[in-house]
Parts: sequence; structure tokens; C-alpha cells
Amino acid sequence: MTSSGDLLLDRAEAAVRLSATDPRLALGEARAVLDLAAGAYGEAASVALRAAALAARELGDLELAGERLEEAIAAGRGFPRRVAQARMSLVTVRAQLGDPEGGLRLADLAERDLAGADLARLGVQRSVALILLGRHEEAVRHCDRAIGLLDDDPRFRAGGLLNRGLAHTYLDQYGEAEADLAECARVARSAGLDHVAMLAEGNLPFVAARRGDIAAAFARYRAAEATLFGFPERLAVMRTDFAEALVAARLPGEARTLLEQAVPELVAAGAQAALPGARLLLAQAALLAGDAPLAETTARTALAELDAQGRTAWLPLAREVVLRARLAETPAPQAAHARDAAAEAQAGGSRNAAGAESLVTDLVACAGDLAACGWPGASAALRLTAAAAAVRLGAITTARPQLDLVAATATRPLVRWHAVAMRHRLDGDLDRALAATARGIEAVHAPGGDVGPRERDLARDAELRVHAARPAEDLAAFGLEIALDRARRTGDARTVLEWAERWRAVVRGAAAPTSVLHGLLPAGSGLLVELVRRGDDLFAVTAGSEGCALRALGSYQAAVEATVRIRYGLRRRALLDTLRDAARDAGDLPGVVDEGTARELSALDRALLSGPGTLMSAGSRPGGPVTVVPTGALCTLPWPLLPSLRGRPVSVAADAAAWLAPRPGPAGVPLVLSLAGPGLDHAAAEADVVAAAHARARRVGATRAEALRALERADVLHVAAHGMFSPRGPMLSQITLDDGPLMAYDLLTARRIPRLVVLSACDAGMAHAPVDGAALGLAGAFLDSAARNGDAACVVAGVVPVRDDEALTLMTLFHTLLAEGRSPAEALAQASEKTAVPGFVCFGAGDEPLVAR
Repeated sequence: MTSSGDLLLDRAEAAVRLSATDPRLALGEARAVLDLAAGAYGEAASVALRAAALAARELGDLELAGERLEEAIAAGRGFPRRVAQARMSLVTVRAQLGDPEGGLRLADLAERDLAGADLARLGVQRSVALILLGRHEEAVRHCDRAIGLLDDDPRFRAGGLLNRGLAHTYLDQYGEAEADLAECARVARSAGLDHVAMLAEGNLPFVAARRGDIAAAFARYRAAEATLFGFPERLAVMRTDFAEALVAARLPGEARTLLEQAVPELVAAGAQAALPGARLLLAQAALLAGDAPLAETTARTALAELDAQGRTAWLPLAREVVLRARLAETPAPQAAHARDAAAEAQAGGSRNAAGAESLVTDLVACAGDLAACGWPGASAALRLTAAAAAVRLGAITTARPQLDLVAATATRPLVRWHAVAMRHRLDGDLDRALAATARGIEAVHAPGGDVGPRERDLARDAELRVHAARPAEDLAAFGLEIALDRARRTGDARTVLEWAERWRAVVRGAAAPTSVLHGLLPAGSGLLVELVRRGDDLFAVTAGSEGCALRALGSYQAAVEATVRIRYGLRRRALLDTLRDAARDAGDLPGVVDEGTARELSALDRALLSGPGTLMSAGSRPGGPVTVVPTGALCTLPWPLLPSLRGRPVSVAADAAAWLAPRPGPAGVPLVLSLAGPGLDHAAAEADVVAAAHARARRVGATRAEALRALERADVLHVAAHGMFSPRGPMLSQITLDDGPLMAYDLLTARRIPRLVVLSACDAGMAHAPVDGAALGLAGAFLDSAARNGDAACVVAGVVPVRDDEALTLMTLFHTLLAEGRSPAEALAQASEKTAVPGFVCFGAGDEPLVAR
């Protein structure tokens, strides 16, 4: 017969197994066994307490799990194997509570009384503490031994694969990491361990971010986030890992938002081991946001926490952030360029030499510590930073050996080629420096590793492409700086245009335009004005029938501030009825701008276009078409209002691709479809006027489905509706239709975009341009979808609030001119001049008519 003790023991062991699949039920079973044992059956009580601890761990309560395991050890006295099993489970909990060294000591104690599969399980638990201590190769060896012995234990086999995948990630062995995580998910799902599979899938964004594939990290995070709700501590850890991708994508605000969600959950769960990493990321986010003092303070807190936990291998990571914060607060020398800094150093005249030597020495030493502690990628990146700081501060002899080492050992192409380019630049070989920089930028197209079909689809999203390109931004800026230096020496503005277009092409996921690279400029395409910047210095490259020219324009920030004031004046004019009525009473045109805004427009025009060495004279016939490729926040400037551009056909584009491409010309009688959204007095009349102006035109319903169908069929789509720009999430910008908003994100699935889209809606042309080559918003989404399908498109939209009645006046004349054979840019220029309705801009390929004159 089976004794009561045996039955309780069997029930307790069943609760241990159940803790992996249904922790709440396992917790109930463990409590029932403890109630029945009532202190009489120590072995069963020890196992039941261990089951309760494992269930608490799965539910995210690390502190309770630790308490129950200590009780299990005490209850199991006289049963060495049960005590050892409780200690084995406590290894991971102790490590995650912030004492990984204590976890390893427990593992050594447990090892004496374990054998067979239990020893293999102990290896899996030990690997958690080893990873937290930065001993990743040891962790891999323990998991290697364990995985082969655990075929009959899917829970621990999956855990071993999960831990080995993380260790491989820290070792920069990303292929092995993804293979382990995929196999972990397969093993776990087949055993009904769905939450373990979720953990494996939740770590894929972390691997992608470490590898540099930011687009895949975003896509995988979106897929994994929903699966971990209900496991707050696990979700918090994944959010912390994903914040690394946000930091890499230069999104400090978004990273901070995510970490501020994660940290309280980690604190509530007692996950002390995860907190220093979260604080380090917060420090990095503060550094990106320009708050060096906060970055240093936060990094020092993380440093103290890591030191208290005995995690010496992680200390250089915290010191790195402290040093980068110090570097950010170090004043730059008078010399602005590496060549000048080198000459100054050779002359022995660097005023900052003493302080620079100390800081550069500290940076180099920290890079060495990072390499010694198993962080080769971080080591190479910091060594590159040290070399750049040495060059900037004049310590050229210190920079060269660091660049040689990075060029020879760095595994990440962006870092390696940046070092090579810097080395060539120091040698004065700007051509080879540019070639090396281009090699590094090419890595953005293939960040490393395959992704699935869904991820490839999501990577086509303009926003994801921008995030994927952000890690290459420093290298792109370095390439532009070299091109500007080269142009300063040789007068070769074409190289600046080539480099600016190369970077914009990378951002949009395309190849660099060969017409620029081969020195062939299109004839009869009017004037191109492409703006670039180096720091606060703003430049313009003009290209036209007379060739290329480069001009310095002054302060970028000053131009941005003027743009903000101009937009404010236009918004005020559109939103205040009293000003409009007063203008009418005075006999002025209803669309006239106020005197202050007019002065701002004239001043900015002189700074950008019509000042000394005028841009508008280069390769441009009077009144001819102009394509403007702005930089940064200047994409929100209403360019057609600048005095030098008034009345001229002006197209504003994210790059010069449309200007460089062959002109398609009219293609028969276009199909024009118009729709009117709700809540506007004149929208229906406007849609009717549009339909009446064209030979082949009609109205369609203002529903999301009708609008998306119209995209598939129309050559011209006109939308008269309310619009809203979302500055915090530009792809959430929308136009209001009868059944809800049509958002910029909805355009990702469009298989076709009309040649012309007219968005007669407030702020529909507004955009956020985190990098040159991307203009995220409604107009940008239409143009990006068209480009993705290999088409050229044009969008006419307002960059300020639009008055309903004035939109009707402007669009009536605009479509009349369009139907007569004017190009969209020409029709908008003439209609704006004659109606004096400001604020609309022609984006994209706007200088080709849709019908023959």
C-alpha cells in the first residue's frame, strides 16, 4: 500500500511540474499539500514549498519565490536531494534579486547532492547567474552540457536554449542566438509551455537591436508585446531590452517612456538584477537628449548598483556612459575640422591639450576594459569615439593607433568603415575616405541576418526604415563633412550633392541615383536647390543646366526659428476671424499675410535664396520650375511664399529622385475622383467643382473603403476634409471621413497611388523629418507608398490650418488650370497668386502636367 506521505509527495511533485504550465493552479495544489502535511511530512512539505516558489516566480513575484525556497530548504532537512533541488531553484531567483555571486555559491552547495538530469538542470540555472556576471562563454558551456541531457525535460531544455541564446547575443553571435531562441520557442510550444515560448519570441527584438537590425527589432517587438501581457515582470524585462533598440534608433523620448513603464514593474517584482540595465539605458537616453549632467548622475547610480551586486564585468558599460557624458560637456577647440585640428596639433598650439589627454586616456582605458570583460562591440565603438575626440582636440598621435585597432578588429561594419574613413581623412586622402564611408553606409541596406516575410513587409514602412538608418547617421554626417571639405578645396559641389543623395537614398531604402554619381544632370528640369547642414552650418547645392554650385547660407537654427514664426503668423491669420474681417474692410485681399509675417518671409528669402551670390540665378530661367529639397524642420516651411519663389512652379521633395528621373509626360485623359469629408460647410461644393472641372471625373463616397478603392483607380484624387497632424506619431496623422479617420499608416498597404493627390485639409502637408530623406506624415506617406511601387507622385497639401471657404476658392482655380494642361506646381503657383490664399505646397514630382495643353 502507498503511504499518506508518498501520496503527498507525488502530489507535491505534480505541483512542481504544473508550475510551468499553470502557475496559479500549481500554487493552489502546493498550499493543499502543505495544509495536509501539517509539519509531519518534511519531504513533501519541502517539495510543495518549492512548487509554490516556482509558481510565484512564474507570476513575477521574485521576493516571495525566494522566501518560499528558503522555507523549502529548512523543511527538507534530512532529505539532502530535496534541499539541493530547492537550492538549485534558488540560484536563478537569488541572481535575479541582485546577488548573482550568491547564486553561484548556492549552485556549488547544491551540486554535492545532485546527479544525472538534476545536475544538467543545475547547469541551466547556473547560466543565469553567469550571464548576469558577464561570464557569457561559461554560460554557453554549461548550457551546451545541459541541453544534450534534457531531451525528456522540455521545460529545462527550453530554458537552456533560452539562456544560451541570450549568452550568444552578448557574445555578438547573432545567428546562433536566433537559432537557439527559435528552437526554444518550438520545444516550449510543443510541451504546452506557451509563456516560455513567449519569452523566446520576446527576446528576438533584443537580438535584432544588438545586431543593428533596428527595423526587425521594431517589428518583432510589436509582435511580442501583446503575448506577454499578464506577465508584467517578463514584459518589463522585454521593454527594457527593446529600449536598447530605441536608443540605437536615436529615439530617447520613446526609450524613456518605455523604461518609465518598465522600472516600476521591475521594482514591484523585486527584479533587482534588471534595474541597473534599465538605469543605464535611461542614462543613454538622457545623453542623446542632450542632458549630459542627468546622464552622468544616472549612470553613476547604475554603476553603484552593479558594483553592489558584484557584477564587475558590467562596470565598464556604466563607466562608458559617465565618460561620454563628460565628453559631451568638454568644450570643442577653435579648429572646426580634423585637418585644421591636425595642423594645430603639429604646431603645438592646442589650448585644450592637457584636459583632452586626460579624457582621451580615460576613454581608451575604458575601451580596453570593455574588451577584457567581453563587450567587443561596445569596446570598438568607444575606441572610435576616443579617436574622434583625440582628432577633434588635436591629439593626432593618440588617434591613429586607436583607429588602426578599430579598423582591424571591429565586427560591426558601420564602426569598422568609420575608422577606415577617419584614417584616410587624416592622411589627406578625401576620395578614399569618402569611398570607405560609402562602404559603411551600404551596411544599412543589409544590417545582418534574415528576417521573415512579415518583418520584410513591415520594414517597408517609412518610419521603420528611418529608425533602421539612424545608427548610421554619424557616419553619414562624417561623409557629408568630407564632401564639404573636398568642395571647399576643389569647388566640386557635385560631390556634396552625390553624398547628400546617397544618404537620402539609404533612408528611403533605394540605391544611390546613378545620374548624380556619373555626373549627368537632366536637361530642362529647372533648378534644383538641395539643402544640407553640418552642425548649425546650412549650405545649399544648386543644380541646373549650368551645372552645380555650393553656397553657405548661415545658421540652420536661425532658419528653423524663422520658419516657426512664419507658420505661427499663417496659423493666426487662418484661425482668427477678426483679422480676416478687418483685412476685408480695409480693402485688402482676403489672403494677404500680416506685415510681421511678410517681413519674416523677406528676411528668410534673403538668407536662403536671394542674398549675396544669389541661388536663384544658377541654371534657372526667370519664372522656371524650382525643386527644393529641404533639410530637417525646414520641410515645414511654406516655400512658395518666399518672395523669390512667388508665382514660380515650386515642388518640395524629400530627395532629388523625381528631379533626376526622366519626365513621363501626359498619359491620356486622367480619371479624377473627389470626395468630401464631414463637418465642413464648403467641402461638398469643393468636391463638386473638382468633378466638374475635368473631362473624366466624378465624386466618390467619403468612407475609408471608398477612399482606399479610389487610390487603386484614380489618376487624380482630391480630398476635401478635416485633417490633423500628429507630431508625436507622424504616421498617426489623419484625415476625417464619414466612418472614421484615414491614417498615414493605412497607406502602407496601398498597391497604387494616383499621380496626383490633393489634400485640401488642415496641416495635411506637415511632417516630421528625423533624418534627411524622410518626411513622416500624410503627404510623405502617399509619396513613400508611390515610390515603393516604383511610381512618381505629387501631393498638394496645406502646411497650416486651411479656411474652408478659401480652400474652395483656391481649388476651383487650381483644378481649372490643371485641366488646361498646367503642371500641379504651376497650377498651384498661379492659383495662389490670383486668389492670395497661402499655405498650400506642392510635394514630390510636381512639374509635369497630367494632360496635354
